[in-house]
Amino acid sequence: MESLKKLTEDQIQRYADRIAQELNHSRAGVVNTLRLLVEESTVPFIARYRKEMTGGLDEVGIRAAGDRAEDLYELETRKASIIKTIEELGKMTPELLKALVACEDRARLEDLYLPYRPKRKTRASIAREKGLEPLADLIQAQDDARGLEELAAPFVNAELGVESPLAALQGANDILAERVSENADARAFLRQRLLDQGEVVSRRRPLDEKHDEAARFQDYFDFRESVAKIPSHRMLAIRRGEKLEHLSYEVEIDRKAALDELARRFVTKPNTPAGQAMAAATTDAYDRLMMPSLQVEVRGILRQRAEDAAIDVFKQNLGNLLLSAPAGSLRVMGLDPGFRTGCKVAVIDDTGKLVAHDTIYPVEPQERVRESESTLIDFITRFHIQAIAVGNGTASRETESFARAMLARRGIAEQVRVAMVNESGASVYSASDLAREEFPDLDVSIRGAVSIARRLQDPLAELVKIDPKSIGVGQYQHDVDQRKLGKSLEDVLEDCVNKVGVDLNTASTRLLTYVAGLGPSLAKAIVDHRNLQGAFRKRDDLVGVRGLGPRAFEQAAGFLRIRNGDNPLDATSVHPESYPIVEEMAQKLGVDVPALVSNKDLIAKLQLEQFVSDQVGLPTLLDIRDELLRPGRDPRAEFKWATYRDDVRTVADLEPDMQLEGTVTNVTAFGAFVDIGVHQDGLVHISELADSFVKDPHSVVSVGQVVNVTVLTVDTARERIGLSMRSKPNVGAKSGGGGAARGEHGGGARRQEKAAPQAPHPGLSGLAALKDKFRK
Repeated sequence: MESLKKLTEDQIQRYADRIAQELNHSRAGVVNTLRLLVEESTVPFIARYRKEMTGGLDEVGIRAAGDRAEDLYELETRKASIIKTIEELGKMTPELLKALVACEDRARLEDLYLPYRPKRKTRASIAREKGLEPLADLIQAQDDARGLEELAAPFVNAELGVESPLAALQGANDILAERVSENADARAFLRQRLLDQGEVVSRRRPLDEKHDEAARFQDYFDFRESVAKIPSHRMLAIRRGEKLEHLSYEVEIDRKAALDELARRFVTKPNTPAGQAMAAATTDAYDRLMMPSLQVEVRGILRQRAEDAAIDVFKQNLGNLLLSAPAGSLRVMGLDPGFRTGCKVAVIDDTGKLVAHDTIYPVEPQERVRESESTLIDFITRFHIQAIAVGNGTASRETESFARAMLARRGIAEQVRVAMVNESGASVYSASDLAREEFPDLDVSIRGAVSIARRLQDPLAELVKIDPKSIGVGQYQHDVDQRKLGKSLEDVLEDCVNKVGVDLNTASTRLLTYVAGLGPSLAKAIVDHRNLQGAFRKRDDLVGVRGLGPRAFEQAAGFLRIRNGDNPLDATSVHPESYPIVEEMAQKLGVDVPALVSNKDLIAKLQLEQFVSDQVGLPTLLDIRDELLRPGRDPRAEFKWATYRDDVRTVADLEPDMQLEGTVTNVTAFGAFVDIGVHQDGLVHISELADSFVKDPHSVVSVGQVVNVTVLTVDTARERIGLSMRSKPNVGAKSGGGGAARGEHGGGARRQEKAAPQAPHPGLSGLAALKDKFRK
């Protein structure tokens, strides 16, 4: 939100009117939100601690207000630049100035500017240099009843390169076509026609010889769908097919109907020679100038729309994954499975610290299996292991079965639980600079086992170390604007970290980076200070951190927790600025603050209205009361252990009608992918997510959720699995593509019969008739 820093108070006031209306929110709340953003307050801080000022806007609303203000600022800046340019050209008119000032749409603004935009030499500019503009004016006026040859004759000039009446008419046509193509109203009409009535039409490239590679795009070899309705995953699939040179696509509309409408705008006397020439120029403008440029524009709109939808899907999935239920402060043994190279083992204590590691071979040969069991039992006994986390990659089911059987034989299956953990991105973390800095002497595979173990303890704290694009919960994430995607995912990380809160004395540098008001440099300074001075005893100790000033303290303090510190409020989300209010509450009840925290009977006696002031309103007081009732509460759900069937380990073990438990790994616009423990996620198509109609899969499932599914179809050869979450699934029916590569190809694309070729515009062309005459 860099542009927000440049907003003036006048702009804030003017923009607030429109933003408040669009967000259906109070104007005062929007004004205060923009002011806070201009002052560089962070979104989490504003959402949590400035509710009275914003009127209760959440993170989404605050960012929407900020983004819209930036849009309006950039539009206003562009408008001022255009007005200045046209005035310097000496071509500004009162009507044009009024239209520019009133314009509130970027496309319309550029349409108004188009006739004055500096451009390279065109056919029309060449015709003007030949003195043919007056002839174009005569034809456009359509008042002269003379024939075209007679109209053009006075403009024949060999010295200027106009050798004949036909050449003069051709030049006039070029000028008229450019005028039509640069008419703002005509462009707006045609653009809207493409968006409202256009169809995306894709076909296989005729010279495409990469048959095997192209096969995955076969649904789009002869495909058409409404521009207004095509979903993002199909649009992105078509774009990818085009990029790989398997497909070509364009946006089509009814050419005759569009030309008829344009003719009504420009041809006032269709039965005159000039009117016929004007119709010819309109057709030329449509085919040669308008449609090619507007195709580019509309394709850009389609791309933007599809990318925004894909980014929204990624954001929702990432947010749900980051906020997955943590198993908590358990002593965990992480297993990174493998066949040939063995299974890597990492033991971590309840704080996530690595205390032991090894490599075992739990699959074969038998003597290595016995040795592996002995190693694990020794770890379990020595370090009092409470849970085993098994990565869900290669050999995961074999390793999980080995662990469960081992625990059962030893009679400790109830004391030590086994969980399958999604290891997406673990290898990326293992080879990262962050991992090398944390474990410089460890093999990358052992680092992966550490990551798997920590993910069970606290998914958020571990997943923030990985590039979100590598976590595997997106849809065509590599095909969208990477800068915009990165910014959106950073926002999600920031929101999730601050929603949960961070333990100041155990958090990694990476986790602290996402705390409101900190960033990488201050996060590192905090860890360095902690390493040198020891654990923080109170939030006020942060003022001793090098570079951390009052502003950063204000933004960050409420999201940093200190367990068992000097002040019990430091373990809560109560902001230090509100400590005096809590002290006043305790004083009213005749107790000290520690006695008030968690005391439901005392808290129930509080009359919050007594503490309302000009600085503190009821929303903040309600938050304080809730936090006193449940200090340091974790907003994440309670952890649930998913169980896979021992007799189902590969796709070949699956049969239709099987009832299984699994974990949602990805949610897309067309359904959800579920890990059922066979090394290949199954697809629950959107039509199989519930008994009732589902518009948005995110309304039914979320990444990390444990669900019960029924197997619908199994394609062993292609490893495609169709699943259902309906109470009475139609077993054996097609499930909408049941296993397309995770989030990368939608399948189920709607096909239609190929449209008949469009007839040419039927209007007579005066220019064409004149050409025929000269040929004869």
